[in-house]
Amino acid sequence: MHPREGSVMPGFSRASSGKEPGARLFALDGIRITAALVVVLYHYIGLNSAWDRSTAELFPALRPVALFGWLGVEIFFVVSGFVICMSVWGRTVGDFAVSRVSRLFPAYWAGIALTALVLWFLPEVQELRHTEQWSDVLINLTMMQGGLGVGHVDHSYWTLFVELKFYALFAIVVLCGVTYRNCILFCGVWTLAAIAAPTTDFRLLHFFAMPQYAPYFIAGIAFYLMHRYRPTMLLWAIVGVQFLIAQHYVRGRMRMNLGLHLSEQLPTWPARLVIAVGFLAIAAVALGYLDRIQWRWLKTAGAITYPLYIIHMAIGITLIHHFRDRVPPLPLVATVTAAMLVLAWLIHVCVERPLSKRLRVGMRRGVEEIRRNTPAPVSGSDSGSGSGSGSVSVPNARAPLGELHVREPALSAFKR
Repeated sequence: MHPREGSVMPGFSRASSGKEPGARLFALDGIRITAALVVVLYHYIGLNSAWDRSTAELFPALRPVALFGWLGVEIFFVVSGFVICMSVWGRTVGDFAVSRVSRLFPAYWAGIALTALVLWFLPEVQELRHTEQWSDVLINLTMMQGGLGVGHVDHSYWTLFVELKFYALFAIVVLCGVTYRNCILFCGVWTLAAIAAPTTDFRLLHFFAMPQYAPYFIAGIAFYLMHRYRPTMLLWAIVGVQFLIAQHYVRGRMRMNLGLHLSEQLPTWPARLVIAVGFLAIAAVALGYLDRIQWRWLKTAGAITYPLYIIHMAIGITLIHHFRDRVPPLPLVATVTAAMLVLAWLIHVCVERPLSKRLRVGMRRGVEEIRRNTPAPVSGSDSGSGSGSGSVSVPNARAPLGELHVREPALSAFKR
């Protein structure tokens, strides 16, 4: 019997059993910082951009590992599905929007400003320059450049647009009410859409279904439902199906990140193994096997993960390229990585914390203004309003597992 099994009566949330589903999961912070560092390893050692020669000569032992560091992004997406589902429980669409905007944009704006300045004053690596004019930089401030055909100030920002599309999709669940049943329905509908998208010419479906990345988000949602309630055969089936679907795209993702020639030379099993390990790690969190990890430093590590991801690629590669002939390769990579970690911490403390708070307060006022100016529903039309009213939905005898819907504060493994 796993450590959580039997602790929750069927049909009731973990909150009703005395367990706090929103308690901070330090293990998730550890997974996030690990995924971020392997992405850094991929950009600094797996790619040749910073060195003007093959890194196989410079890092013969590390390069074979670094070549698969891009898979940290896939693990990020699983964690994102888990954390977003956790953080929106009992919230309205307005709360969700405030949380996401105030969380994402302050560090992102700081990252754009720093990256643009570094690329302006040290334009040494031409392949890092994806924006042709300053108006493109301004468009990047919206995080919408991926949909407007504008280049990213830093190529790693492409993942943020994928995240935004996930938020837009999950906002539908928030609007309908975040319940066990609605989350399951969402996973099912999204899976069908992701399967159908590659076989249709309906571009809008492909745009939002995101077939290559949907399996990771959906698996993350299923893992959170296991964590909040209990694992069931249905939830394991969802995770298993997503894992198998993800395998279909491994070779294509290798071509995207390593190029056609190198990706055909390398076997796919290391990538498949990394994905499997990532799924198992999130499963261990969901089932409570890692609850004993309470290392406080992981909270800081988790907090700087996002700023680190925002700033590490273009700035780090430029710095390595600038000093590549003056400092030995391994100490140079270690020094630049350490510098990026310190800079990420400074952004978190000096920019993200104060600006996020101000942005959150301002947006909440805007949301309250919308609510004040929204006509009250006609009598009798607001029964069963779900989480949008912030009330308790009383389950009926036929309600499936976990249909008791309680509004509660959810402390996310991501800083919100």
